Amino acid sequence: MTKPKRLLFNAFTMNCVSHIHHGLWAREDTRQLEYASLDPWVDLAKILDKGYFDALFLADVVGVYDAYKGGPETSIREAMQIPINDPTLLIPTMAHATENLCFAFTGSILAEQPFNFARRASTLDHLTKGRVAWNVVTSYLPSAAQNLGYADLPRHDDRYDRGDDYLEVLYKLWEGSWEEDAVIRDLENRVYADPEKVHRIDHVGPYYSVPGPHLCEPSVQRTPLLFQAGSSDRGREFAARHAECVFIASAGRDEIGADVRARAAKYGRHPDDIKIILAVSVVIGGTEEEAQAKAADLRTTLSLEGGLSHQSGSLGVDLGEIDPDRPISDYEFNSAMGFLKSYAAAQPDKTLTFRDIAKRQMSGQWLVGTPEQIADKLENYAARGVDGFNLLYATTPGTFVDFIDGVAPILQQRGLMQTGYQPGSFREKIFGHARLPDRHPGASFRRHS
Repeated sequence: MTKPKRLLFNAFTMNCVSHIHHGLWAREDTRQLEYASLDPWVDLAKILDKGYFDALFLADVVGVYDAYKGGPETSIREAMQIPINDPTLLIPTMAHATENLCFAFTGSILAEQPFNFARRASTLDHLTKGRVAWNVVTSYLPSAAQNLGYADLPRHDDRYDRGDDYLEVLYKLWEGSWEEDAVIRDLENRVYADPEKVHRIDHVGPYYSVPGPHLCEPSVQRTPLLFQAGSSDRGREFAARHAECVFIASAGRDEIGADVRARAAKYGRHPDDIKIILAVSVVIGGTEEEAQAKAADLRTTLSLEGGLSHQSGSLGVDLGEIDPDRPISDYEFNSAMGFLKSYAAAQPDKTLTFRDIAKRQMSGQWLVGTPEQIADKLENYAARGVDGFNLLYATTPGTFVDFIDGVAPILQQRGLMQTGYQPGSFREKIFGHARLPDRHPGASFRRHS
């Protein structure tokens, strides 16, 4: 009998009022309004740590969704990912309050020069003792690019070209700048590190010129565990080269995962080097009737305007101005192209419209049912190649508590969810080794004494 595959479970959230299911922040059974305080984050981290979740995954954006109705007013009114705080500043406190839970943060290559980002990530890796991952994004909001000094949002594929250069700088800093035995800590001779073993990188690329050396001594993982969520053709190529965990939405889940793994071979990587992580939303009840009633109650609080503003920004088109019943296959965009194409590919007759997307954004893809029914659905995804899940909340921490109390014990009984933690860094817990494997492209920049 084949041993069941242990799946990964991450809580997916954001350091803001309203993340994905907009309007629910107004309910009394959620702590979303407390986002700017440390208390709810520490409480959530402790809940997840005791519930054997693998990680808390923090999304982020560095711009405002201002495409809908020609401006940001709807987003501001709905608290639709604005206001939003820096996710990385939460991590050290949550890590200090937990023993095993890991933390993934989203960071855009447009938001910060790679030299400074390398120091930020290494600091987090030090402070968490290796329990950190970076979700690499290239940004898709024009307002983000403009606020960061770009005349306009670079073209879609150009952003990934820039990302390749950005990652090469980081690999050189993280993997190659400090040799493994550079740090001596010789108290008698007052030598902390051997300068002969700390190197400039002298990177000159198409987008970045960075002499180095890296300002941080080697951290537990050196390179943090790498997540990536691009689903376009260029995004999949980027993931095949760099990603260790590929985060995908429901649309196109089977095809994207298989395609990324197949492409990885050209970079000398093995399919098992990449985990496919699927986004899911769950509404859980003691009975199916109770679950459906809970979902119906949640839908009464959802905001259609918030959802349309979110989709407008993601797609780069004002959904307040176009025909909502026009098929999405009629359009071409410079933003979340993979997202659109995945949805379109799932509809062979090419009739999927923006109205359909808005409905799905609201609640159309919630998994609603009893703990047993939810566990069955997740197990079915696993049988189709999914390695884990980013669990979206309707209310926080309520959704996560419901999952831990109801679904987790069933998954654990089936061998699909961990009942204890492996020691070590984030990468060790998932792959069994702390550093990038030798066959990862980033490992080629290591110096060998």
